[in-house]
Amino acid sequence: MGENSIRTLDGLIEAAERITIAVHTHPDGDAAGSGAALLSYLRERRGKDAVLLLPDPLPDSLTFVLPRDGVMVYEEAPETACGRIAASDLLFGMDFNAFDRTGGAEIPLRESRAEKVLFDHHLSPDRAAFDLVFSRTEVSSACEILFDTLLALPDIAGDAGKLPAACTYALMTGMTTDTNNFANSVFPGTLRMASALLAAGTDRDDILARLYNRYRENRFRLMGYLLSEVLRITPEGVAYMILRKEDQLRFNMRQGETEGFVNLPLGIDRVRMSLFLTEQEDHFRVSVRSKKGTSANRMAASRFHGGGHELAAGGKLYFPADIPGPDDAQAYILKGIEGFFEG
Repeated sequence: MGENSIRTLDGLIEAAERITIAVHTHPDGDAAGSGAALLSYLRERRGKDAVLLLPDPLPDSLTFVLPRDGVMVYEEAPETACGRIAASDLLFGMDFNAFDRTGGAEIPLRESRAEKVLFDHHLSPDRAAFDLVFSRTEVSSACEILFDTLLALPDIAGDAGKLPAACTYALMTGMTTDTNNFANSVFPGTLRMASALLAAGTDRDDILARLYNRYRENRFRLMGYLLSEVLRITPEGVAYMILRKEDQLRFNMRQGETEGFVNLPLGIDRVRMSLFLTEQEDHFRVSVRSKKGTSANRMAASRFHGGGHELAAGGKLYFPADIPGPDDAQAYILKGIEGFFEG
């Protein structure tokens, strides 16, 4: 994060008349948190006409981090969203490494003539698609990169107390979720960020209550069922759970309510890696987590068209392209695991 980049960013913000902030599909806490934090800063601190664009709706468990206005959902009003993108002279990409992670908004975002700025902590950012890139992998979250950048801007000058309260609240939320409440991806800068946000008055107790103590009962019923009836562990120490559509309907699950399930088997001593597959219309959405020494990123990239971080990654398993149908997922997993560890 050089001085030239900070000066350039400050100049882009100052000159912009309309700003749009985009995040990835199926937005998680870090996407929502970084997007909402930047939105708050731009509107409250810089007085800018800014909106946050979500490709699809947030899970109910995360909507508390969003403001009452200034948020658009592409899936719900694509023509309005495209008009906003076209009218913007500055675009921000938050928590994704390429525009293909933005779903239906990809083409209008990619083809926009606006200046484009990226904040991301994933591997291999598409630098050619952006005019300015803030990218580091050895951080907890996109929120941490954004926090460091905001502190470096002249109007904040290193004082987190100058950031709007909604901004610090959203930053703490995103960082908390992407570290699994400080259980992974924690670096020295992560703790410095948390300390500064607390000193600025951020109500972390409220964030934790909203994130972890307001689930519906259905979530826990499904969790018990998965752990007792569905969980399998291979001789290699790979745990996997496959959540089929019929079980999602049976437990009346909503988007985002299975967040964190993939981490549960890692509490078992002999488990080296955990896979969680959720059936969608023509594919499984795959979450991969691992313990140190086993690469979740390599598994996701080599078996599930995905990638991510060394210990936390994701991807997809398509049918019929990869497997004939949903019933064949277990056989695919077992074959992929065997070849993975042999390699």
